[in-house]
This record gives sequence, C-alpha cells and structure tokens, in this order.
Amino acid sequence: MKVLIIGGGGREHALAWKIAQSKKVQHVFIAPGNAGTALVGENIDISTTKEIVNWLTNNVVDLVVIGPDNYLADGLADKVHNLGIPVFGPTKAAAEIEWSKAFAKQFMKEEGIPTAGYEIFTDIKRAKIYIKDKPFPLVIKASGLAFGKGVIISGNLREAELVLEEIMDDKIFGEAGNEVIIEEYLQGKEISVHAFCDGDSAIMFPPAQDHKRIFDNDEGPNTGGMGAIAPVPWVTGEQMKDIEQKIVIPTLNALKKRGRPFKGVLFPGIMITEGGPKVIEFNARFGDPETQVFMRVLETDLVDILFACINKNLKKQEIKWSGASACCVVCISSGYPGNYEKGKVINGLNSIENKNIKIFHAGTKLKGDEVITSGGRVLGVTATTSSLKEALAKSYKAIKSVSFEGIKYRKDIGAKSI
Repeated sequence: MKVLIIGGGGREHALAWKIAQSKKVQHVFIAPGNAGTALVGENIDISTTKEIVNWLTNNVVDLVVIGPDNYLADGLADKVHNLGIPVFGPTKAAAEIEWSKAFAKQFMKEEGIPTAGYEIFTDIKRAKIYIKDKPFPLVIKASGLAFGKGVIISGNLREAELVLEEIMDDKIFGEAGNEVIIEEYLQGKEISVHAFCDGDSAIMFPPAQDHKRIFDNDEGPNTGGMGAIAPVPWVTGEQMKDIEQKIVIPTLNALKKRGRPFKGVLFPGIMITEGGPKVIEFNARFGDPETQVFMRVLETDLVDILFACINKNLKKQEIKWSGASACCVVCISSGYPGNYEKGKVINGLNSIENKNIKIFHAGTKLKGDEVITSGGRVLGVTATTSSLKEALAKSYKAIKSVSFEGIKYRKDIGAKSI
C-alpha cells in the first residue's frame, strides 16, 4: 500500500512515522514534508491543492491523509474522493465547523451544544458599541483560519478596541478577520479532546492538553502550540464520557442531519468549567502538537483505524492505547509567533533518540548534509514513560542536547498536571 500524507509540520512527521510502521504500508509520500519526514518516507515538493490533485492524477496511491486545516477548507478531501482515492479527512462542508467559527457558534447554539455566550460582527463600529458594557476579560476571535493564532483575550475596553482594529481594519489575520466573534471568557481548565469518527459513530482518544501561550505560566500571545501532554491525569473517565455524550455524539448526529456527515478526527477544544464541559472551538483534524503525543501511545495500526473511519466500520474497530504518559515540548525560533529568522543550523539531532525519546520535525528542511530551521515551530521533543513527571524530565533533559541559534521553549509544559 502507498500512502500520501498532506502537510509539512510536526503533526505530519508523527503521522508518517506511525503509518510507516504498518505492515500494510510499503511506501509513504509526504507533501511537502520536512527534514524529519524524509527519514521515514519520500517528500514530494508540492503544496497547493491544485498541485496535489495533479500529482494524484499521475501517481498511484491507496490512501490520502490530510493534516492541515487549510486543505480541508479548500475542499481537498472532496477532490481526492472524486478521483476515487480513499481519503481521511472531512469534506469541505463538514469541516466548516472549523474554518468558520461563526458557523460553528451558530451551529452549537441551534443544537444545544454547550459553549460560551457570543455575538458575531462584520462591522467594527457595531462591535465597539457591543463591548462597551460587557464584563472583562472578553475573548475576540477571527472567524476564519489563522493558524491557531486568531484568538485574543482582552483584559479591558481599550485593549479590546485595539484588538478589533488590528483584526478588522489592519487585517493582521488577513481575510480570516472579516468576521469576528466576541464571546464571554470561560473560567476553568482547558483540554484537547479528539475522536475518530466515521460519520455515524465515534471512538474517543485519551484526553490531551495543549499549551497555547508563548511564555511560561500561560502568558503572552497565542501560538500554534508550545507543547502537549496525554493523558491528562486529572481528567476522569466520567468527564470524558460526559464530553462524548453531550458534545461529540450530538455534533456528529447534527452534522449528519444537515447533510454534512463527518469522517475524520473531530477535535473540540474543551473548557472544564464548574457548570460542566463547554466547547471553546471545534477543529476538524488531528491537533498539533497533540498528535505527537498521541502517536507515541497509540498501539493499534493507525492505517486500520483510518480505513475503519473511511468505510464506516468504526464500531468494529478496536483501538488500544499503551497506558503510558507522553509529552511533547516544542522548540521554536526566536521571535515566533511574530517575525523570526530561518536557516539556522540544528545540531545534536542524532545523539538522543531512544525507545523513550523521539524528535518530530516541524519547521525544518535539509540543506546539503545539514538540517536547518525553516519555520517558527521547529522541533517537538517527545518522551514516553510510566509517569508524566518522568516523561517531562526525560524530554527536558533531551532538549539540552539539541541546539540552534535562537532556540527557545517553555520550561513548564505539563507542570500544572504533575
């Protein structure tokens, strides 16, 4: 079997690494991939939807796996399906639950899925009038895709007005900011929930927790994700069952009812509040960096699971997780999530991997015999062992052996859960 994985980040390296372990798979292509994916498969230097479709019309593959959200919003899953190739990833219509936050909020309101109170605006004057008598902090979101950075928490009226101007007038998130959602700030603890879905049924992953803010103690602007842990030790089985029954299954049923059956990974970001779990936002694909920890503890052949979702056989599919604790600490370029330099040589990559430690590449590429930085999030140093505390200790010890000019990372990933 030949598999094509779409994307070039840490999530895609983790997926390629896991899929390459399947006895059913002879060859893995990654488009466009990175320096890490080149170690487990063949990178294809294409990245646009048009290039991918053209390549697929001239090459034989048995499965396409879509990583990033922008391809789903562009309808790539629909286009691959129309070529007669099995594809893992929801249709453009089903994925609207991610690529339009306005659609998702209205959907949740109509279907009774618990979420924060909100209003939607396309006019900045109306938005500024609305926030004048609202309690702070307030959450302001660009409705479209913004690479995980389009959510800003404002602590007072002046901050909120400036944020609205940056999003709606200055277009710091491009067209994603043509429409904004202003919503109440939820108090609680945030977790990442993932579920394999076949349109009718779902199987839950263990709970994970991402760390979105750039600095320790959850300070500074949002990023694509600075690290993750799984499972989350303080999340109970009862809470996960509650999320499954009140959020995941109702969402699947409602999308199917609307003619948008969801096949893929449904990933709601959840706030555990005093009033129960509430959806912060929906994602329609594997999380990043959550996938890096999930792939370290998944025991079942991933290819079997993907086809069970595609072929609507998920109820018959057994999924086993190791029971170990896993963590991922993301190493970033100095300046991220703002402007940063590329082309820095990465040292120490070959000296630390073992059965407990695995490095997943994100923003890297090959330059001759050297691996250099090519993105904001550069590496995800993962560790697995019997306890979360030990896994984190191993990951942070391993990071000390890796270096590139300007390397930065958070020092407190998972600390609140130990």
